[in-house]
Amino acid sequence: MQELTSEGQQVVNDLANRHGFSRDAVTNMLFAVLNGNGSMAQFNHPEFAGSGQWMQGGMLMLGDMFNNALKGRVDSLCSDISRILANQPGLLRSGSFQSQSQGGGGQQSQGYGQPMGHSSLFVPDPATNWWPQDLGSPSATGRQNNLKYAYFANSRRLAVETSGQVWVYDTLDHQIGGFSQQQGIGGSILFTSQYGTVNLADLPVISIDGQPQAQAQSTTDAVPAQNTSGDPHMTQEPDIFAAIERLADLRAKGILTDAEFAEKKAELLGRI
Repeated sequence: MQELTSEGQQVVNDLANRHGFSRDAVTNMLFAVLNGNGSMAQFNHPEFAGSGQWMQGGMLMLGDMFNNALKGRVDSLCSDISRILANQPGLLRSGSFQSQSQGGGGQQSQGYGQPMGHSSLFVPDPATNWWPQDLGSPSATGRQNNLKYAYFANSRRLAVETSGQVWVYDTLDHQIGGFSQQQGIGGSILFTSQYGTVNLADLPVISIDGQPQAQAQSTTDAVPAQNTSGDPHMTQEPDIFAAIERLADLRAKGILTDAEFAEKKAELLGRI
């Protein structure tokens, strides 16, 4: 459970005084509503008659089902918490960002990005906020298989954590709406935008583990910027081999498939 900031503690105190519950009960309900994305809560606390469930719009179930006075107080508390969380920027997931994964057996699962937790109510959790902090608050986050990703629409950046490394990409003019990883772990990483389905490896890499890349160029078309041979179709061999090494590293991290690696390797070797 995340810790509350001083502002978060004050909010809990105000709610406790307003609704007549203890700080512990209000804190319990605060996290229950947060985990329900602000619109529902599953809770269990003695002051709420044990376990129960609340849903925005009037649905409330308590262990003491005939205690209408308690029902009214709990519903009022949940509604207040829901409004407070909705006014916290970047805290609740919007429901418009989808992630999909498809395994080798053809089974497909779909979910939505997780709540960011960037809020004045909660102390930031380094384990949750794994992306470079200078990127600010992401528009959406998610995870699937061995990947985590955070999308920053305003700054046109995408952070991806894989194999313990954090890669930051330039999303160019793409308006990203979802991610998918095909054929299980190690499969191609795709995203959807206004241009349809695009391979993640086609985006320029900005940094890896905070280290800026020399040139913001496509990870699958890492062609040297300068050619002194006079032939526009020729490139320097050391740069070609360095590009192949980078592609091999991407394959090892599961960002490229074996087939994609072989295709780009053949293309680069054909330029020597």
